[in-house]
Amino acid sequence: MAAVKSADPHEALIKALPEKPRGRCIVVGAGKASAAMAAALEAAWPEVDLQGVVVTRYGHAVPTQKIRIVEAAHPVSDAMSEVASMLMMEQVKHLNADDCVIALVSGGGSSLLALPRQGITLADKQAVNKALLKSGATIQEMNTVRKQLSDIKGGRLALAARPARVITLIISDVPGDDPQSIASGPTVADSSTAEEALEIVARYGLALPEHVLRVLNTPRAPVTAAEIHDDIRLIATPSGALAAAAGVAQRMGYTPLILGDALEGESAQLGVMMAGIARSVKQHGLPVKGPAVLLSGGETTVTIGDSGAGRGGRNTEFLLALACALKGEAGIYAIAGDSDGIDGTEDAAGAIITPDTLSRTTLDAIGMLRGHDSYSYFAARGDLVVTGPTLTNVNDIRVILIT
Repeated sequence: MAAVKSADPHEALIKALPEKPRGRCIVVGAGKASAAMAAALEAAWPEVDLQGVVVTRYGHAVPTQKIRIVEAAHPVSDAMSEVASMLMMEQVKHLNADDCVIALVSGGGSSLLALPRQGITLADKQAVNKALLKSGATIQEMNTVRKQLSDIKGGRLALAARPARVITLIISDVPGDDPQSIASGPTVADSSTAEEALEIVARYGLALPEHVLRVLNTPRAPVTAAEIHDDIRLIATPSGALAAAAGVAQRMGYTPLILGDALEGESAQLGVMMAGIARSVKQHGLPVKGPAVLLSGGETTVTIGDSGAGRGGRNTEFLLALACALKGEAGIYAIAGDSDGIDGTEDAAGAIITPDTLSRTTLDAIGMLRGHDSYSYFAARGDLVVTGPTLTNVNDIRVILIT
């Protein structure tokens, strides 16, 4: 909870606001935290004539007075994703140099913004998104492809706002906090290329329709920093969330060790690796002496084969693999969850494991792990962590406690 609170949009946004604009102030944005950020902006600038549109995931809207909130689908775009994108592009037309655009950007924005390039449809974008989600590609790789098929991502929203000044306030959910990758950077200069996107498609063996490949093969100049007047401010990050959790652990008498805020790879493989580190702490006092708390963040992947899968997200899959590798090791506990409160597409943020996670049930943990059915395993045991939408998003928070 300390990790989530450190990324609270109301507290984080107020510290990063620029001077109040002289001209019009248009607000746009996308992401799971964008509606909460919009409400925080209205509260901070009650006398400013704000107007605009932000899009968030269904169930993540909050009341606002001046800024319109649109809800759309995640992780695969729907018609409202396209409507929201068109509304935003309309809002930033016909601005002048005295006007200001405030872009409120957070994780999840890529699927919430959908404005297909000429030659492809929303249905094409949906199909590409589904293929990417199943492929095991990293979030950066997925966004590289998404940007090449979009007329709003990759800085194109900022390009449409010229000559107005664009100030982008970001709650980061991606490893490395690269503004180009967060929500596919709608207001950020873009260095990705069509060649990179095609290489990703080939590497993961994505079977895309011929007309989609034609669009990817159609040259288009990227948006450069020289073309847009952007001011990018990271207001909350995964590293800040882990630092907040470490502070709480220390006050409780545990030695915290942050292993990194950008760990990637297969969720199950990370679970096995973390089990080895936890055992080393307990048995040898390395790399830290117990009692200790191992903290990590980032975004792992779950690669689903052609046979499909049960229910689960990357955090529950990580935890089930961790439990299977620990085999009931005494004195080791863990919690992992997505800071937005939704682990993939499920209604839980994540789950917890204890030394008796495997022994308190007759369920086949290894079989369910292989079938990517980790949600069902923890649901049957009553060990899911259900928070509901937290209205922020700084990626996954993983905590392993060694007593």
